[in-house]
Amino acid sequence: MTLTPKQEAFAHAVASGKTQADAYRHAFSATKMKAETVIQSASRLMADRKVAARVAELRKPVADATQMTLAGHLQRLADLSASAEKEGKYSAAVSAEIARGKASGLYVESVELTGKDGGPLETKTTIDPSKLSSAALKEILNARA
Repeated sequence: MTLTPKQEAFAHAVASGKTQADAYRHAFSATKMKAETVIQSASRLMADRKVAARVAELRKPVADATQMTLAGHLQRLADLSASAEKEGKYSAAVSAEIARGKASGLYVESVELTGKDGGPLETKTTIDPSKLSSAALKEILNARA
């Protein structure tokens, strides 16, 4: 898969986070092009399977490096817990173990909302009559009758 130097520059610019249009302007001489033309040209270039594959190839190491896996997270918490325990910092060790349990799904937090004395929640709807149309006001008044 061989790209031209301009295609390679475009791929690097896109992979680094630039928009396709900005990457196109970076890689090609586009100063006299209309914005719409730049956008269309950049889109066509990105649709080229060789260019798209190169962008994906350039992005892969960054994406791989930033991936946090559950297993890695749990191992890190276990390491922190063990280290804290060795230093006699039992509160920190327990906190790490609790965080580990939560991440594993062992602890499920639930919140139950109740009203006064454990009764149902009271809800109140307030209507500002100044913001209602006359038809809406009539409908409300008729509903009360």
